[in-house]
Amino acid sequence: MELRIQGDADLGGGRLDGLPGPESTYRFRPEFGQRFMLFIDTEEEFDWSQPTARSSVATSAMTALPQAHSRLAAYGAKPVYLFDYPAISSPNCTDVMGPLLASGGASAGAHLHPWVNPPYDEIMNESNSFAGNLPIELERAKLHILTQKIEQTLGVRPLCYRSGRYGVGPATAMLLEEAGYRVDVSVRSHFDYSATGGPNFAGYPITPYRAGPKGGLLEIPLTAAFLGRWRQNGANIYARTSRIPLAHGALARAGLLNRIALTPEGMPVQEAMEAVRILQGEGLQLFSLSCHSPSFAIGHTPYVRDKADLRRFYEWWDRILGLLISLGVTGVGLDEVLADLDAQDRGLR
Repeated sequence: MELRIQGDADLGGGRLDGLPGPESTYRFRPEFGQRFMLFIDTEEEFDWSQPTARSSVATSAMTALPQAHSRLAAYGAKPVYLFDYPAISSPNCTDVMGPLLASGGASAGAHLHPWVNPPYDEIMNESNSFAGNLPIELERAKLHILTQKIEQTLGVRPLCYRSGRYGVGPATAMLLEEAGYRVDVSVRSHFDYSATGGPNFAGYPITPYRAGPKGGLLEIPLTAAFLGRWRQNGANIYARTSRIPLAHGALARAGLLNRIALTPEGMPVQEAMEAVRILQGEGLQLFSLSCHSPSFAIGHTPYVRDKADLRRFYEWWDRILGLLISLGVTGVGLDEVLADLDAQDRGLR
């Protein structure tokens, strides 16, 4: 299956930094139903208000993940833990994460933070914090080292990938296919990071689609939705007003247009629940939810600064996952998604 997205001919089609065509849309088999997946960026702790630094590699918050996993699994969640280099290199990674993965209720994937992932051949600046902006050979080398480290540490080959800061570039899809990855979750639909040198995902679909030069990569975007009276034309209006100071806040307060992603980090639970209800009613097959591992402990991210924040963080998960279950949307693991992908691939050949 060959897909084409406008881009450099030598990189092939299916690029992740370009809008996919309608021919790339992926539909799960009818028996798949409506499901949800949870992706956890399992990473180091750093000051989000400061520039990226190679010295920030602490991973103490990882010890909070077993308790978090137990609470999420009670709703049928089967998290995909996306490990970056400091996390997978942590002395307690095997002891803490090994049992969760061995239980069969979780999977391991890769999460590339280039500034803390060898080889360290790039200049440290904001543009280079997006792995897709690096020279192809350097992006390839970092991906190879991370992939190998995960396999050596956990004994599993990662098949799912997210670029740190959602930083895909022209060669990312090609490199992922080359390395044997099957699923990418780097696209954050309706969000634009171009002001800081990153990709612009405005207008991207929230439904899964094929990517990669050979169409062998399944892109699962982070689920997002527009709410408000203007939601039907939300992507266009949001893009047109993105350069107007305070416009988005004014639109949200007026009840005209609000953008919500399914993450507890900065997204109010009531609006997230409204988004879930709308998308479930519209028949969305796969809900993709996400957060960062340091948010499960106090003091490491802007979203969880004290005990009250942590309580609200868990309550967000309780209410959203509880709502999904009540609507008949059940948890699904990476293995089940891959099984559907394999079955459809066999049918195409």
